[in-house]
Amino acid sequence: QVELVESGGGSVQPGGSLRLSCKASGNIFGISAMGWYRQAPGKRRGLVARITDAGSTSYADSVKERFTISRDNAENTMYLQMNNLSPEDTAVYYCNADVLINVGYVPLWGQGTQVTVSS
Repeated sequence: QVELVESGGGSVQPGGSLRLSCKASGNIFGISAMGWYRQAPGKRRGLVARITDAGSTSYADSVKERFTISRDNAENTMYLQMNNLSPEDTAVYYCNADVLINVGYVPLWGQGTQVTVSS
């Protein structure tokens, strides 16, 4: 089996920080681009940040200068450091990755991890 698993979500007060992790496991041969998405109740799922296999990054305007995406290719793991969180960041955060398996590259999604920012 091949899967992505997110972890690190939870509840935090405004101004606080969280670090999300996404680890790919199974019979994989490599990972190309990866990204973090989020979806709040009643809202569309939207891109938060993405990172290529070479380490190039991009961010949604709403999280620039607050969030940092990174990856550890040796561990097939991606991270999202979230600082200065606000209630508007409350959402389910999903990991996405283009994973190379025996039949080629396929897009995979994690199960999501809840982030709640409230006082």
